[in-house]
Amino acid sequence: MTGFVDETTELLARTPGVLRTLLIGLPDAWTDTPDTAEGWRPRDVVGHLITGEQTDWMVRTRRILERGTSVPFDRFERFAMIERDAGVSLDALVERFAELRTANLAALKELISDADLDRRGLHPSLGEVTLRELIATWAVHDLDHIGQIYAGLAGSHDAAVGPWKAYLGILLRRDDPAAVAG
Repeated sequence: MTGFVDETTELLARTPGVLRTLLIGLPDAWTDTPDTAEGWRPRDVVGHLITGEQTDWMVRTRRILERGTSVPFDRFERFAMIERDAGVSLDALVERFAELRTANLAALKELISDADLDRRGLHPSLGEVTLRELIATWAVHDLDHIGQIYAGLAGSHDAAVGPWKAYLGILLRRDDPAAVAG
């Protein structure tokens, strides 16, 4: 494996620990607020990450390895977690995500070699993409959603900070729709 794959999978392996440390055992008062007015609560984000582990990253990796650009990736259902995870505790979702991530990284290690990173697949809206780009996106996707979780946690105490909000960028960004990328 290359330094790229090792470094990227090392970051991916850290996400379950970050989520456990950050979310397990927190009361709803901290975890029941979305990152923005139309955004997701931490549980929604974890559910979305679970969906990625089940139907996106490794499925697309295998599609690249087995079919190249001859068959496009299936569309990703961004909101699958809403119905699927109703009634499941946030703690249980975090643990489910950790199990899936561990299994996926073990499978990835067995599946890919240095020579595979420039192999191409076909994204339904982006066109041709490489396995290297897919793996990099997987890691940055984690970071993006971890930031979203932090914003939801901070937002749960938006009013409680009073005038100090003027100094807290994480709260100010919640009020600025232009600061949130789609």
